Amino acid sequence: MKKITYQEIINSVNELQSMLGYPSEMVKNKSISYIDHHCKDFIEKSPFLVLSTSDNEGYCDVSPRGDLPGFVHVLNDTQLVIPERPGNKRMDSMRNILSNPRVGLIFFIPGLGETLRVNGQAKLIKDPEILESMAVKGKTPLVGIAVDVDECFIHCAKAFIRSGLWDPSTWQDEGLLPSVATIISDHVNLPNTTAKAVEERLKESYKDRLY
Repeated sequence: MKKITYQEIINSVNELQSMLGYPSEMVKNKSISYIDHHCKDFIEKSPFLVLSTSDNEGYCDVSPRGDLPGFVHVLNDTQLVIPERPGNKRMDSMRNILSNPRVGLIFFIPGLGETLRVNGQAKLIKDPEILESMAVKGKTPLVGIAVDVDECFIHCAKAFIRSGLWDPSTWQDEGLLPSVATIISDHVNLPNTTAKAVEERLKESYKDRLY
């Protein structure tokens, strides 16, 4: 496949702002440097977030984290902890944090278009007194992602309005959705790794290995 060469590339912030304009005074001033009672309430009601990381060479990763509302513990007005539940053991986010502690979080509340963005610096912790308080069904996480908060602010709902993400009438019929098992089977491309085998493995994982 021939790679496309772009002819008109934006190379400066000045050029970008001359095209798209400047933020309003409200937008410029909505960021705070701590977790106030509004942010704490938002985090406690959120069952899902995405975690953005990069290594020290700039290679990026974005990873979902989710559990019942309140699964992220706010320790005080500048610190929060995300429990690391069992996953696929790639550990992309955690490897990146060991290389570069800066992270970005977006918290979601189902049905609410606005999101909460939190930026800060992370470290991996194994403090028993903290992790034991995050146990579910008797399973204590082995690791927590602790974030020292630098910035919090609300992000507007335009992306959700445009996408109709929370509107069930925009959702595709189940029969039209991509077959995840088929995709994984084709990408893995290993002997005996059929779509059916992958589907059974996924079902077993979702049933027995959430915690």
